[in-house]
Amino acid sequence: MVTYKDAGVDISHEDRVIKALVSQITFKREDIKPAELGLHYAGAVEFGDYYLVLSTDGVGSKMIVAEMANKFDTVGIDMIAMNVNDAICIGAEPIALVDYLAVGHITEEIAEQIGRGLNEGAKEANINIVGGETATLPDMIKGIDLAGTVLAIVKKNGIITGKDVKPGDVIVGLRSSGIHSNGLSLARKVFFDIAKLDINDKLSYGKTIAEELLTPTRIYVKPVLEMVKDKDIKVKGLAHITGGSFRKLKRLNDKVTYYIDNLPEPLPIFKEIQRLGNVPDEEMFRTFNMGIGFCVIVDEEDADKVIKIANKYNIPAQVIGRVVDSLEVDGKKVIGKSVVKYNGKHIILE
Repeated sequence: MVTYKDAGVDISHEDRVIKALVSQITFKREDIKPAELGLHYAGAVEFGDYYLVLSTDGVGSKMIVAEMANKFDTVGIDMIAMNVNDAICIGAEPIALVDYLAVGHITEEIAEQIGRGLNEGAKEANINIVGGETATLPDMIKGIDLAGTVLAIVKKNGIITGKDVKPGDVIVGLRSSGIHSNGLSLARKVFFDIAKLDINDKLSYGKTIAEELLTPTRIYVKPVLEMVKDKDIKVKGLAHITGGSFRKLKRLNDKVTYYIDNLPEPLPIFKEIQRLGNVPDEEMFRTFNMGIGFCVIVDEEDADKVIKIANKYNIPAQVIGRVVDSLEVDGKKVIGKSVVKYNGKHIILE
């Protein structure tokens, strides 16, 4: 049995590190005030009638897989996806991005491949790449690291924080394209250290490991912005499902409980990781998106409208759960967390 912590990533420790870091950042400029969002998916500052929204993220250890496969033409899509999918979680429209490429050494051919992915991601997200930085750091970086920061905008009266999420609302899940850009440390440990497979070996359902792990992260910008702008839909909460899976729903409103009891069948990649690594259900749901890449929380009467828009962009979607006051699990009252019902048991995502 293997866990994400065994692969070198301790989510609980990361939570504590973030709290320690944020606890020391107290300065606030008075003439341009930040939006009071708490720990959300993106940050924002006031700018007239708008908020300027910023989000930053990278590709992570998926870059190691790209190096193993010598295939870099999709990682640019991943980087943009991880950034813009966070920015839209407060209803903001991404407009521009700068990238940061840190390398020990890079060839022109690899740079061209990364550039192609960046261009494809920019087109899908409808943003401009307006600049960036390439740093050659042979004493620090042995491979390649790709990250970026996105700028988005939202009218002050249009920001979606999750404060309106209430019991009785439903959670609509939009399908992921696969593993996206989270949990790759655990996936690599399972495939290469435990199962002793090669990057080009085929999985039980026919795809190679390289094909599956390098499938780019789905970009949800266009359908989600259409949902937000639709006057017939009241979007109450938006969540990008990444590392930590559904744990982050509490960023929207931590005074309610998110009960996820109608998940679609997990994608084959997750079943394969679990089978080969003997990974517990609890660990799978703490690490991976398990087939749901984005959640939209709305009144029950608006669920079908949200699903219709997702389907318009060829994204399968369905109601996967609902918001409740609290939930009784094994004699324990759960409030302010996500609870997943899977394989006949309840998993509390701490």
